[in-house]
Amino acid sequence: MIDFLLLHIESIVFCSQKPVSVSEIVSAMNEIYDTQIPECDIKTCLEELLLKYNSDNYPFQVIKTGGGVQFLTKPAYQTSIGIFLKQKSKKRLSTTAMETLSILAYKQPISKSSIEQIRGVNCDYAIQKLLEKELIEIKGKAETVGKPVLYGTSDKFMDYFGINSMAEMPTPKDFTENENEIGEKQE
Repeated sequence: MIDFLLLHIESIVFCSQKPVSVSEIVSAMNEIYDTQIPECDIKTCLEELLLKYNSDNYPFQVIKTGGGVQFLTKPAYQTSIGIFLKQKSKKRLSTTAMETLSILAYKQPISKSSIEQIRGVNCDYAIQKLLEKELIEIKGKAETVGKPVLYGTSDKFMDYFGINSMAEMPTPKDFTENENEIGEKQE
């Protein structure tokens, strides 16, 4: 039973973003096993986890902190994690880029001037950033005066937002609540 208990405790500590206290683990284990698990068994398992992950075989360890235990990266790997997180933060989209991308996704194919007309501001920089991140692509040219470039979303857009097709995108009505208007019958 201790082996199963250890695996359950390890999974709970692993998934938690904050330190997990012994009492929280006891409560969860009592519900999982539908019986009273002795606190000393929980503490024994936690000590085993501390020893297991203290080995050089793992880049992370279980640390006693904040009144509980938590998985944390070992100091030797902080530089790697720091660089990775810095690069990942560069991939975030600004509010301006998200607004531009939203308009583009719902109105595609669309020209830059049409996006600017909807937003009411210049969107050169946002379009450039979205092209660099390969979230949008040039879909062709409009058959209007000046033949402006038309933009649309790319396959990377779908991957970025975790959707398989444009049909999975929320519809605009998903974002608004119907309010009672004058002349409508209230139910």
